[in-house]
Amino acid sequence: MSVRVQCEDFDLGAEVAALRHGQPGVGAVASFVGTVRDMNDGSAVSAMELEHYPGMTEKALARIEAVARERWALLGVTIVHRVGPLLPLDQIVLVAVASAHRGNAFAACEFIMDYLKSEAPFWKKEQTPDGARWVDARVTDESALARWGIRSLNATAEVADVQTPGLKG
Repeated sequence: MSVRVQCEDFDLGAEVAALRHGQPGVGAVASFVGTVRDMNDGSAVSAMELEHYPGMTEKALARIEAVARERWALLGVTIVHRVGPLLPLDQIVLVAVASAHRGNAFAACEFIMDYLKSEAPFWKKEQTPDGARWVDARVTDESALARWGIRSLNATAEVADVQTPGLKG
């Protein structure tokens, strides 16, 4: 497991190589890279800044990763989320998942990203033509969570308390 919150950019190729290193049982790696868009909610975005609570954020990401490991047979997970000032086209987040089979890798990667987007404690300030605005970066997407059998935990303290059906295989 590798969960990091950092200001520095990340290298997708290096992260995937590290995830696979020394694991001949890896048959699939699925990854998602999120980037800064130049538009949000109908307004141009020239820059944004992501903030978090050190320690609390990493703990939340580790719990999300643990829930994914309970659901799917995974050989490795890497989650990297950037904070600080970012510009359009900058990478924000990486989720990479290694498994013996593609189905587990694809599903777990999508699950982690959906869960992270809804539940991880990040706050962003966007710079728009009308000035700066704070946006709750934990955009609750009830439909994304519902397809995984999860309700939003934004109002609760522990991600680990979610009961998930075993889908390992």
